[in-house]
Amino acid sequence: MDTITTALVLALAVVLSGWVSRALPVALPLPLVQIALGAGIANIADLGVELKPDIFFLLFLPPLLFLDGWRIPKEGLFRDATTILELSFGLVIFTVLGVGLFVHWLIPSMPLAVAFALAAVVSPTDPIAVSAIAQRVPVPRRLMHILEGESLLNDASGLVCMQFAVAAALTGTFSLIDATGTFVWLAAGGIAIGTGVTWAVTRSKNWFARTFGEDPGTQILISLLIPFGAYLLAEHFHCSGILAAVAAGITMSYAEQTGQAMALTRVSRAAVWDTVQFAVKGVIFVLLGEQLPTIGAGAAQVVRDTGHSDPAWLMMYVVAISAALIALRLVWVWVSLRFTLFRAALRGEVIRKPGWRLVAVTALAGVRGAITLAGVLTLPLVMEDGLTPFPARDLAIYLAAGVIIVSLVIASIALPFLLGKLKLPPEPAREEEEDMARSLVAEAALRAIETHKRSGGDDLEDAALYADVAANIGDFYRQRIRDKSADGEGREAVRRAYQIERELRLAAIRAERMEILRLRRSRQISEEVARKFVRELDFIEARLMSA
Repeated sequence: MDTITTALVLALAVVLSGWVSRALPVALPLPLVQIALGAGIANIADLGVELKPDIFFLLFLPPLLFLDGWRIPKEGLFRDATTILELSFGLVIFTVLGVGLFVHWLIPSMPLAVAFALAAVVSPTDPIAVSAIAQRVPVPRRLMHILEGESLLNDASGLVCMQFAVAAALTGTFSLIDATGTFVWLAAGGIAIGTGVTWAVTRSKNWFARTFGEDPGTQILISLLIPFGAYLLAEHFHCSGILAAVAAGITMSYAEQTGQAMALTRVSRAAVWDTVQFAVKGVIFVLLGEQLPTIGAGAAQVVRDTGHSDPAWLMMYVVAISAALIALRLVWVWVSLRFTLFRAALRGEVIRKPGWRLVAVTALAGVRGAITLAGVLTLPLVMEDGLTPFPARDLAIYLAAGVIIVSLVIASIALPFLLGKLKLPPEPAREEEEDMARSLVAEAALRAIETHKRSGGDDLEDAALYADVAANIGDFYRQRIRDKSADGEGREAVRRAYQIERELRLAAIRAERMEILRLRRSRQISEEVARKFVRELDFIEARLMSA
């Protein structure tokens, strides 16, 4: 019962965090609200949560990494692949070496291997935290895609580097040659297993759905199990479960392009995964707040062992490490940008030189979040002998938690100011691409209608009805094709007409829903009929809202 009660309290805290975040007069990042609620829970009640590293890693990381890989825009990932790779791999190694050495110099009592582990775990960034901060001042689309791609890959690279550092701390030895070979095996095996598991599962479920019919609940549950299956299988073969989860998510995005799942399955699955992401990330930050008093006490003891009696040194360490992270990221982004411009000049390309604000935004947008916290909490409790405590574990967790909070606060203050005046080179307009797509799908719809009309209706009466209905539907698609050929003021008028039509349709749908609910309250229709109508209206409204 204690475990169930704790889980319910954490879930309730996540729910409250969403309400509190929306009710606040300032745009405070949601993770900060969740950390504060967790700290409040710790002051009110002792939940006695004992975080076991292996279980924590398994429960929280696979679904988050899988969903990141599934949903990241692949076009932006490939278009800016060089920039993303420079940030997600080059910057991670640069951060691990630079911050690791700096932390060991700053806190000599922390072993070098543990300092490298801490540096590795604070290297991954969290785009969800950035988007939460930039609610009122949106991050430019291309920059957000770069940050998402960086986060997707540096999650894996940072956590793999942490595993090497932890292994060195446990064994006391480190071989670059052995580490390189191990990394190749971890990476190649993890990617292969993640890809293979997703491919095999999706092929099997698609065959079963075609043969025996599709059940949305089963399809959703399968998607939830895939990241855990890929992670556990990779770990069984001593490969990277982290990379397996990422590869599984990327493979899932391509497997779903076949469009074999029903619309209802896709809508329901998206809602379930949104909830899972919100709940998992929220629980991680609430747990951080709940653990802070205990972590702080252990970290303070480590600081006292170094000869500093004032616990304020803890905050000084956090600020110093946060400043080092920002400085190293700023240097790397500036050098990377110069290198990109140099290569473009060699190719004869003319590229508008971005201003200093873009460099500053990219540097400050390196906010740490759920992956950093999940990773640092997996530090071993004891050494290989099973008795000796892992050195400076509480201090490392406290410093990582402090870096998360400081990076969120700095970004929440600085990003809105910088983004509000940021001028980026114009991005290619997507209007022509959307117009072309609308025209092509309209033509495909007309062909399907014509084919279905010829095949439908066994008698003359049915044939006439098919012809009348097909003509009405065809007029809608033919009008869409004619609208595509408009230009200038005509095209603007068409877009305005679409906007007005959308507003009117939304108003009509909402009125329909209110009438359905009124009929249900007055018991003029059954609950089953009301639920069916409301579900249909919800689907139509969701499509219009996303248009």
